Amino acid sequence: MLYPVLTASRMVSDLSGIWDFKLDDGKGFSEEWYRKPLEDATTMPVPASYNDLKEGISFRDHYGWVFYQRTISVPAYVRNTQRVVLRCDAVTHHARVYLNGEMICEHRGGFLPFEVEVGDLLTNGDNLLTIAVDNVIDYTTLPVGGQANMMGGLSMAGAAYHSDKKQNNPNFDFFNYCGITRPVRLYTTPKNYIADVALVPSVEGQNAEIRYSVETVGTGACRVEVYDREGRRVASADGAEGTLRIENVHLWQPLAAYLYQVKICFADDVYELPYGVRTVKVDGTKFLINGRPFYFKGYGKHEDTFPGGRGLNLPMNVKDISLMKWQGANSFRCSHYPYSEEMMRLCDEEGIVVIDETTAVGVNLNFGGGANFNGQRIGTFDREHGVKTQEHHREVIRDLIARDRNHACVVMWNIANEPDSSGEGAYEYFKPLYDLARELDPEKRPCTLTSVQMAGGPESDISAKLSDVICLNRYYGWYFGGPDLEVPELALRDELKAWEKLGKPLMFTEYGADTVMGFHDTTPVMYTEEYQVDYYKMNNRVFDEFAFVVGEQVWNFADFATSQSLLRVQGNKKGLFTRDRKPKLAAHYFRERWHK
Repeated sequence: MLYPVLTASRMVSDLSGIWDFKLDDGKGFSEEWYRKPLEDATTMPVPASYNDLKEGISFRDHYGWVFYQRTISVPAYVRNTQRVVLRCDAVTHHARVYLNGEMICEHRGGFLPFEVEVGDLLTNGDNLLTIAVDNVIDYTTLPVGGQANMMGGLSMAGAAYHSDKKQNNPNFDFFNYCGITRPVRLYTTPKNYIADVALVPSVEGQNAEIRYSVETVGTGACRVEVYDREGRRVASADGAEGTLRIENVHLWQPLAAYLYQVKICFADDVYELPYGVRTVKVDGTKFLINGRPFYFKGYGKHEDTFPGGRGLNLPMNVKDISLMKWQGANSFRCSHYPYSEEMMRLCDEEGIVVIDETTAVGVNLNFGGGANFNGQRIGTFDREHGVKTQEHHREVIRDLIARDRNHACVVMWNIANEPDSSGEGAYEYFKPLYDLARELDPEKRPCTLTSVQMAGGPESDISAKLSDVICLNRYYGWYFGGPDLEVPELALRDELKAWEKLGKPLMFTEYGADTVMGFHDTTPVMYTEEYQVDYYKMNNRVFDEFAFVVGEQVWNFADFATSQSLLRVQGNKKGLFTRDRKPKLAAHYFRERWHK
């Protein structure tokens, strides 16, 4: 899916702003709120998560549907001569879109875009646009919702007293922010238009070739041109498929980005996209970018800021990448969902390497003690009572690769975060998904999943068979063995010796310790900034002993919001930075390490 851009043939109208908003009281659909202006509506910014923008538990922890509404108008001469498309970049998690009281599309999945043509549906004057949004998560959704809070092991779960109040129980450790979290836009194209494009680079010596395929609708001639930074045309070809050859190519390098401008013309339509030429390959135990060994230095992150939650925050995106470069980091993982297209385009421009991740977090019913079905221990992939996510998982992979396949920053696809990758049925669940990702990506990037510690080593974890790069989430010295650091160090070293025999590159995609900013002690104890530094020093000391370790991405870049529990103090505090981006001691430690 092409990102909306303004060109000589295309117009883009951003519908961001203050919309009317109302929580559903159970009557929203029966009373057909979408057919007329909302009564007793409140104000709500778009894009943003709605949870923290009004006060009260009933608002922040609302369960079910909400309604957004505004009017839109498009001049008749535009509707008569152009396609008019309504595009939603992300609506979390289930959207129904109504125009003038009629439903025009529906979409499941809260972190990828969807669109619908509306030119023939619009009338003169104001048109009523309503977007109903459902935040319910369960065994059919990605991310997965459980029968109980995964962090609620010390609560009254399982006791004689319980509430009948409906609520979401995230089977994941971050807050279930919801709403219209990314922009809603109207854009136009000519009637004969460019629908999509796929670009695949190869490099030979000083020159490069880009295989291209343009999907078009209608009739007309197709031409593709490539321009360098100075606006000079360096390659061109005719036809909807072909090869572009660039002499003396400038490669896109980590932390040293170079972007060409690719211009596609078809009939009267023009589309332009920035594009970096680079290669990615796994060779034995090495991860190669442009034929050179690459070591991942960075983090898992979250799209999480106050008060907009997971809403698009362009200033913070720019600030985060500035902090990464200050530290000497070169990469991050989109944990645990695809990030905004604006962030991906920024990473292309800034030279930040990205591991692109699906929304498949929580595909593991062993969290919270494993009692997820009326108090019974049920296997994650149990045919009757387990997760029912595989088909939706396929849809997410298709949409993610279609959206992000032309980004130079994306070097690897992550199929899932901490799934039950050693459980019965795991191979049968994941093998088709890996196959699908490899089939859909014309560039054939490496594929992986990030393995939870309870999945064990290469003998039990199906990632050993399926992944091109082994990605481990490990907490030796925190959840496993803390506060003692000596025994966890021995256990970590022993596990790495087992993975080393596999002959694949391995990186750590999570390791970390909760740390409250300002907690200090002369003798490091858990939750102090000193303990966090000692924890990282121990882990890194072990990593440095193994040549097949190709990266370290700490958990987390910054503190972030989670559901409430006795194990979380106003969120997860494993960040190197606070939620408002103030550095802890460990941030300075990594700055020294990574710049070396």
